[in-house]
Amino acid sequence: MEIISFQSPRIMEIGGGTVAKVATLLARLGLSHPLIVSDPFMVSSGLIEHLTGPLTEAGIKFGIFSDTIPEPTDTIIDNGVARMTESKYDCLIAFGGGSPIDTAKAMVILAAGGGKMRDYKVPAVADVAAVPVIAIPTTAGTGSECTRFTIITDHEHDEKMLIAGLGALPLAAIVDYELTFSVPPRITADTGVDSFTHALEAFVSRRATPFSDALAISAMCLIGANLRKAFHEPKSAEARAAMMLGATQAGLAFSNASVALVHGMSRPIGAHFHVPHGLSNAMLLPAITRFSLNAALPRYAEASRLAGFAAADDADQLAGAKLVSGLDELNAELGVPTPSKFGISAADWHAKKSLMAEQALASGSPGNNPRVPTHAEIVELYDIVYG
Repeated sequence: MEIISFQSPRIMEIGGGTVAKVATLLARLGLSHPLIVSDPFMVSSGLIEHLTGPLTEAGIKFGIFSDTIPEPTDTIIDNGVARMTESKYDCLIAFGGGSPIDTAKAMVILAAGGGKMRDYKVPAVADVAAVPVIAIPTTAGTGSECTRFTIITDHEHDEKMLIAGLGALPLAAIVDYELTFSVPPRITADTGVDSFTHALEAFVSRRATPFSDALAISAMCLIGANLRKAFHEPKSAEARAAMMLGATQAGLAFSNASVALVHGMSRPIGAHFHVPHGLSNAMLLPAITRFSLNAALPRYAEASRLAGFAAADDADQLAGAKLVSGLDELNAELGVPTPSKFGISAADWHAKKSLMAEQALASGSPGNNPRVPTHAEIVELYDIVYG
């Protein structure tokens, strides 16, 4: 039997209302003075009180760093590390979407080793953190609460850097679907397709294992059955709970099996054109699935059946075709724009496509894809998805 290596948070509290257990969780871990890493909306909207309320009630003193931005940059990380030095914080609590969680992960890595964030870019291994991170996601999509990755933009080079290692793995996570009820439809759609992409890429990855497969399979079933309902009926507790669980399972799956070509091509789009990560994944997913399909047809066909695009008795070729057409139809239903419709000019897109292909290959993610592309093939795929 093959040897499987699997990493995950030490504790995961999953379910409605679990954010109220944050003080108990800190006590179990021997932690008592957190710095909360969040974003301006969480503070201005009062949503952060779901976290600060239980901490205050328990008599736990905390600081707040809320200057995070949607696509975190190395400059923001430097600012966050400076904030960490203002008191003897023994942990960070990341509260928000993927960006605050990614920011907190990068902060503890940089605080531990110093230098610049670029020093930790893959293929470097970032296994050391200054203090632990407790992650509390407020969207169902990124899976960052349980992964050993963080994505940070180098602002000087317009490059989204993949940073990987145990230093980025949260010590614990609180996964409370009730925090997602107020997430607007656009973010619900983008993060939902993002989480499906995580599960699908983990399932077809060259680094997939039986353990990651089990999580990816469950995630595809949950997301396939509930994404549309969460989008159209945002107050559905059943759909929100299923999407949150599916996103976390997908996060665990890809953290251990790795993502592939969609993510490799997605990061440069975000860096150069400021497209939210989940949305850029959604833009790419149908075309890249079509490109990769025959290199792992049985796996893509099974994914199609699991997610409800194909019938259980459909032959592989038919199920695979239904997956590609189904992803196109899902994007249309969820209002996912092409890069052109998003507002990116053709001149800018085509001027950057060769550099984006280089950056995608440099990330290593395309090497996990069932069909490993050349630079020229990635450029052609960028042409196809532009729209």
